[in-house]
Amino acid sequence: MGTLVVGAFVCGLVTIVVKGMIKDKKNGKTAGCCSDCSKCRGGCH
Repeated sequence: MGTLVVGAFVCGLVTIVVKGMIKDKKNGKTAGCCSDCSKCRGGCH
């Protein structure tokens, strides 16, 4: 029973993180871009 509870909790956390990442990507924010294209060395947009 405890394994199911912990598994559901971890699954919920992963879902929240993934949804946040998708939302950030749609808003133009990514982990690899600091919104300062002069520092990206050609990797921006």
